[in-house]
Amino acid sequence: MSQSLIALTVFFATYTLIISEKLHRAIAALLGGTLLIVLGVLSQEKAIHHIDWNTLGLLIGMMIIVGITKKTGVFQYLAVKAVKWAKGEPVYILIALATVTAFLSAFLDNVTTVLLIVPVTFTITDRLGINPIPFLISQVLASNIGGTATLIGDPPNIMIGSQTHLDFLDFLKNLTPVIIVIHIVTMFLFYLIYYKEFKVPGELKKKLLELNELDEIKDFALLKKSLFVLGLVILGFILHGALGLESATIALFGAALLLTITRDEPEEVLLTVEWPSIFFFLGLFIVVGGLVETGVIDRVARWSLEATKGNFTLTGMLILWLSAITSAFVDNIPFVATMIPLIQKMGALAGMTPQALEPLWWALSLGACLGGNGTIIGASANVIVAGLAEKNGYPISFISFMKLAFPLMLVSVVISMVYLLLFYF
Repeated sequence: MSQSLIALTVFFATYTLIISEKLHRAIAALLGGTLLIVLGVLSQEKAIHHIDWNTLGLLIGMMIIVGITKKTGVFQYLAVKAVKWAKGEPVYILIALATVTAFLSAFLDNVTTVLLIVPVTFTITDRLGINPIPFLISQVLASNIGGTATLIGDPPNIMIGSQTHLDFLDFLKNLTPVIIVIHIVTMFLFYLIYYKEFKVPGELKKKLLELNELDEIKDFALLKKSLFVLGLVILGFILHGALGLESATIALFGAALLLTITRDEPEEVLLTVEWPSIFFFLGLFIVVGGLVETGVIDRVARWSLEATKGNFTLTGMLILWLSAITSAFVDNIPFVATMIPLIQKMGALAGMTPQALEPLWWALSLGACLGGNGTIIGASANVIVAGLAEKNGYPISFISFMKLAFPLMLVSVVISMVYLLLFYF
């Protein structure tokens, strides 16, 4: 059996186990990753090379910061504020929290944003006695939509920016308009789906509206320290290019600094890290690395570009849809890493200027970032929210997430296609 065939077989077997939920997704991903090493498809060194340590470091650092910040009661404070703003109506609370998630995801990374918003969500839904899962799914979608709007919101955009020298304002000007439209349409669809679903007794709403949000803050001294460190970390994310630092370094430094100034016990704080999600990513990076090393992803990308026979508009649409569908099932980072040099080579062969190639970069960004909304394993934020939901007693199955999210993802890609055709192709 060829190495490519082994890598594909292990990839599909791993995803079958994840989708069927016969095994916990962390175990399935680790089993698939280590099996590729045992079968000789990857050496241990190559497997380690394919693990995105920046993503894992970022996740662990932010989970520690959020774990400490949670003790202050600030998330409960935000929950009461959101309930009052929405006048206790669950569907408006859902839209409000998702919109905050989208906005923050444009300026933080989307993983950090969901780590901040999800605890608020559980506080609100517990008090209203309603199912938190629709709220969580809306926030997952909003985080990936919002993250598409800027250079720093999502890893594919960071990669495209660094390889093409497109800057923060380029992404803001070219992607933010369509992202605003996509978010509004997505929230309207959530409203249509859920406005009759939530039944909350009037007296419970009234009781919630009488709460004083300031009573929720349990430790003002710890809150000041947490917000100071969180502010530094956010500033670090915005300036990370100028500072020459990766986002993982900034997040881990922030976590270490907060642990230092609060003198919290590391053992207690580390229990707040969502370790199953960390190991899921670790295994999945190796499984996808097997497809990269054996040339499977490269062959798919080359075939796709050759199939358009040099038609620029067709190439752009194929990049958009291939990126979206692939990113729903495969981590978008290795896919984007493969596509960038192929698009550059195609431009060079056709004698195109960097400016003429720009529409293809926007197609790649929109497809790769929005496509992550298709399944529970399509993007980092999805996996983190699924892990937190499971930890709080509300597991989200692969199929139940996909039933709602995949059609909404397709709507967002159709809007992107119309936008690109109208203004770029």
